Amino acid sequence: MLMKDLILILVSSLLLIVCVLVGVAFLTLLERKVLGYIQIRKGPNKVGFVGLVQPFSDAIKLFTKEQTYPYMSNFNLYYFSPVMNLFLALFLWMCVPFITVNVSFNLSLLFFLSVSSLGVYTVMLAGWSSNSNYSLLGSLRAVAQTISYEVSLALILLSFLFLILSMSILDLMKYQEYIWFFFLLLPLCLMWVVSSLAETNRTPFDFAEGESELVSGFNVEYSSGGFAMIFLAEYASILFMSMLCCMLFLGGDLVSWLFFFKLTLVSFFWIWVRGTLPRFRYDKLMYLAWKSYLPVSLNYLLFFFSVKLVIFTLFV
Repeated sequence: MLMKDLILILVSSLLLIVCVLVGVAFLTLLERKVLGYIQIRKGPNKVGFVGLVQPFSDAIKLFTKEQTYPYMSNFNLYYFSPVMNLFLALFLWMCVPFITVNVSFNLSLLFFLSVSSLGVYTVMLAGWSSNSNYSLLGSLRAVAQTISYEVSLALILLSFLFLILSMSILDLMKYQEYIWFFFLLLPLCLMWVVSSLAETNRTPFDFAEGESELVSGFNVEYSSGGFAMIFLAEYASILFMSMLCCMLFLGGDLVSWLFFFKLTLVSFFWIWVRGTLPRFRYDKLMYLAWKSYLPVSLNYLLFFFSVKLVIFTLFV
């Protein structure tokens, strides 16, 4: 029986990852379409019906192109980094709570923090192993940015955890049956979304690939498959953060079709922000992380801790 369970877990996890990759493909198409309409043009509309086959033709093109590598690069790390980056981005999805058989563990949010913090190393190694100054600068900026925002991201998450007194994503669903956390914790939710934008290296915080001064940042030396993997990892993490936003403060009803509608809306917001806002200044990004978000999230954390303590002493 245990063997059958293990096989079922493996099959369902594989199915989830395949669905995530297909979702990523169509998210790239959605982004190109939305950005096209924002800039008053059509976007991809030639390959297949209204351009539906475009992401797959792009994937085939990228993975069949010639793989180049810098002559002075650290070859093994240079090849290993994008693979590891994509693996970690997909491994994050293992903490999605399947109500049936899967890895539905009770510490899923702790798992999320642990795995997402590992993604920093792959970016750092990708930039360093290329042995290019542009790549190194891009990776340093990406790492500094990710580390800065991970602190406030973890503290904001802790506020939610104090409210539900659990580390399971499923418990977030139970506590939002009558009212969403979005209405109770509006400032924290907005801070979470902005921190998530910074965490996924998206506009207006895409300093790791600031084309005007860094020539695409840490992935500047990557071509074909390596570049495609970094690209896939970025979009997989965008989808994951959108899912987490839905679970944290938009009701997170996994068994309803509305959940997927909300997930699409949050992903659309990521794209909308890219088409609307200009790039931030790097020192202002750091200022925002350490001097605004960190004190505010700490204060909120203390507030919710004291609220829970008072409720616990009064009613238990």
